[in-house]
Amino acid sequence: MQLKIKSILLVSSLLFVPFLFAQETVVDSILKQDAPKISFLDSIKKTFVHHEVAACVDERWFAEFANQDLFKEMINDIENINLDEKVDFDLPTEVLKKRLAYLDSKSAFNIEYNAGLENLIKHYLKNRKKSFERLMGIAQFYFPMYEAALSKHNVPLEIKYLSIVESALNPKAVSRVGATGLWQFMYYTGKEYGLDITTYVDERSDPLLSTEAACEYMKRMYGIFGDWDLVLASYNAGPGNVSKAIRRSGGKQNYWNIRPFLPKETQGYVPAFLATMYVMEFHKEHGIVPQKAVVNPLATDTIRIKNKMTFKQIADLLDVSEKEIEFLNPSYKRGVVPNIDGKKHYLRLPLEKLAVFISNEDKMYAYANYDFNRREKPYFRDEMLASRGGSYDLNTNIKFHKVRRGENLSTIARKYGVTVSEIKRWNGLKSNAAKAGANLKIEVTERVPSNTAVAAKTAPKNNQTKDTVSDKISKENEERVAIVKAEKGLSPIDTITQKKPKFIAKEHVVSKDDNLYTLSRKYGASVDDLKQWNQLETDIINVGKTLVVCYDVEVEEVETAQEKLEKSLATITPVEKTVKNKDVFYVVKKGDTLIKISQIKGVSITDLKKWNGIDGSKIKPGMKLKIKA
Repeated sequence: MQLKIKSILLVSSLLFVPFLFAQETVVDSILKQDAPKISFLDSIKKTFVHHEVAACVDERWFAEFANQDLFKEMINDIENINLDEKVDFDLPTEVLKKRLAYLDSKSAFNIEYNAGLENLIKHYLKNRKKSFERLMGIAQFYFPMYEAALSKHNVPLEIKYLSIVESALNPKAVSRVGATGLWQFMYYTGKEYGLDITTYVDERSDPLLSTEAACEYMKRMYGIFGDWDLVLASYNAGPGNVSKAIRRSGGKQNYWNIRPFLPKETQGYVPAFLATMYVMEFHKEHGIVPQKAVVNPLATDTIRIKNKMTFKQIADLLDVSEKEIEFLNPSYKRGVVPNIDGKKHYLRLPLEKLAVFISNEDKMYAYANYDFNRREKPYFRDEMLASRGGSYDLNTNIKFHKVRRGENLSTIARKYGVTVSEIKRWNGLKSNAAKAGANLKIEVTERVPSNTAVAAKTAPKNNQTKDTVSDKISKENEERVAIVKAEKGLSPIDTITQKKPKFIAKEHVVSKDDNLYTLSRKYGASVDDLKQWNQLETDIINVGKTLVVCYDVEVEEVETAQEKLEKSLATITPVEKTVKNKDVFYVVKKGDTLIKISQIKGVSITDLKKWNGIDGSKIKPGMKLKIKA
């Protein structure tokens, strides 16, 4: 009995095993089918060499980078603060005097107590506490860079606080007069101090380069005035205005003595700098807690970029946000690191991302090139077709497009691969308006197999009998027919019914409220068109006068291409029954191309180039081209 049971179990298990394997095979096939295709970007990233280093940037701080509020607040304080207006804040005057004296003892600036400065410091402490907490968080990124440059140029380190007054530490800050960046350089001043300003780059926003330029400016001004307070005043008002204030004050050279003679903004500029210095130096005493640092500059570094790359490409490759790249590289205006001959462009990245970039640099550039090459390319033009060695000829056909509601010249131009200016020229349009229902003439250029390419396919083999004289005459007649076809704009197999435009004038009776401008808007014509069509010398039109306001296009059918061709061929004089082996020459006219000449002469572009030693596709009017028999 037990033996029977074992036999039954064994047989059952043997029958069940194939079913299990079959299930596994089906599941495997389903998984393989559903597996997503890996993208080119992912395939590159799978090969990256990675270095495990902790991330160092907090996403929320990128909002601070683009925040213009602090900049506007600082500018408003400088321009509008009333230093004589008392501010109610718990800061004893005697305590403030002692702290200012301490700052004066360790600073190159003349820091003395006065009531106006006290009022401004109290205003900052009472109304700008949150702003300074944010500024101190951002300052942890920029100040180490500033201090390195200031120390190198022997400029007082306290100058770093001037960047808060100038831009509120926003590298993208732009004033109402166009001053830009952390140190608010005007365009020409930036150029004077070697900052590059182009379509893609504005080095006034670069923390390192703009700080170097600011140090150079400060040193130059100190050489003129010999006083750092006056250097600050000149940074805001210009050295000319400071010199005028010194003269008007009777030769005094202390900032507070010449202050009444300075421009209004500059009168609040140095006090704003000194008040900022006080708050930054004594923030602990007033309970101001710096927010978290944006990023430690020592946790970032730069690399020279040798290929054009967009911030999006870099972000996709390195798995960082575009905002982070923008924060670290504010000098690039369009989210693109360009590649320009003779220029060096650098990218700042967190150290761990920089390591990945360096280890996989060639792959980075390969992906950038691949991404750029995926973008839409310009449509073919004559020169591009000519470079294809005569495999194709241009065949220009005239089509008519009926304008639908909602269409404009731009959408129509894109549909047919032409330009708006070409449509306007073909239809005699002065404006970009496209009236619904109008028929627009469109010249569409298409590529068709060249006559010579077709002839090459049907050419006799080398071992066939040579052409007789009559064969040559027949061939020459065929070539002359092909030339006529080309001149008439017909392809070798063109039998499509041709159409031509018929222009019909539309009229409008002038009413009381009409003028040329309103009529031009109503009918999609320009004022100049209306004046030309109606032979008007002025813009004045009389009520009741009938004006031509537009020309609509109607299309009527004419003879077929075949009928047109037959009429043209009837005028051809047959070739005499003699064969002339004499070469001829063709003088290039304005507007000629190799394609056009090859069609007229019935030869290939390749032969034209070979006979005349032409490498490219460019020819000039007046050139003599040899046409072999």
